Amino acid sequence: MTMPLAVTMGEPAGIGPDLILALYARREALGLPPFIVFGHLPFLRERSKRLGLGLDIAQSTQEAAEAIFATALPVLHIEGEVPDRPGETVPGSAPVVIEAIAAAVGATLTGHCRGVVTAPIHKGALYHAGFDYPGHTEYLAALCAQGGPPRLPVMMLAHEDLRTVPLTIHVPLRQVPDLVTAELVLETLRIVGHDLRQRFGIAAPRIGVAGLNPHAGEGGGIGREELDIIGPALMAARAEGLDIVGPLPADTLFYPPHWRSYDAVVAMYHDQALIPIKTVAFDSAVNVTLGLPIVRTSPDHGTAFDLAGTGKGSTGSFSAAIAMADRMTTKRP
Repeated sequence: MTMPLAVTMGEPAGIGPDLILALYARREALGLPPFIVFGHLPFLRERSKRLGLGLDIAQSTQEAAEAIFATALPVLHIEGEVPDRPGETVPGSAPVVIEAIAAAVGATLTGHCRGVVTAPIHKGALYHAGFDYPGHTEYLAALCAQGGPPRLPVMMLAHEDLRTVPLTIHVPLRQVPDLVTAELVLETLRIVGHDLRQRFGIAAPRIGVAGLNPHAGEGGGIGREELDIIGPALMAARAEGLDIVGPLPADTLFYPPHWRSYDAVVAMYHDQALIPIKTVAFDSAVNVTLGLPIVRTSPDHGTAFDLAGTGKGSTGSFSAAIAMADRMTTKRP
């Protein structure tokens, strides 16, 4: 028996539940693998009615999910207050959202599910319920640590053969130079190299690394981070057997004949990594978290409150996230 993927419901007021339901409605046409939704059963039934989908939705366990997936959407029910109010966050729903993530991760760590696909959350709605993490990824890392020190989670955006990794993520741009350390660069490269081999089946990955400054600093003429910090970290990574090229000027690195020379590109800050992939794959890129003991993917978009309950949201990125989690958990080397 194949274990299902665990799909978390995400913010009820947002687009995530709509996309999960819409994808299940087209499961045969899309060739989706069996999955079980961790969320609130009555809410999902109400949202399905609102969208006019008329789906059969059934309470299930992970063990029974595959057997019923063809005829009913399996849901591992999380108790709580989750009214169907598109675009309007409700404080009582926050504990359900948090517990759904924890339960999905727990089921995957114990082998009852084979990977986690997370729908978007709204952190502001969760803070009042005691959510004490900068974001989704940090919470996942803490859950996977099971009480020990969490591993460094690394964010990758992927579309086909284009994979970009921001070294620093949701921080003000003025803070980035201080956060770019040799230790962070080296550890990020280790994780990216490891997961490209183990999760993506690339036997000898080649990783390109962007510089921080324009033209990668021009030999120290426009900043010394490439000479003093990034360059030494890349040398250390090469000494460990990683195939690393850089630091490279970011303005030419993402010209297609250039980036296609690499299995992944590590950039120094958020927009440096995300602008290229969102330009070519705005509706189909996937957010993958590297460095965890489990596979986790998610669509590369937010809650889109304005589209919730309308049936107008694009399922492209969520569908791609499910497909990637399926590949990563069934076709490892």
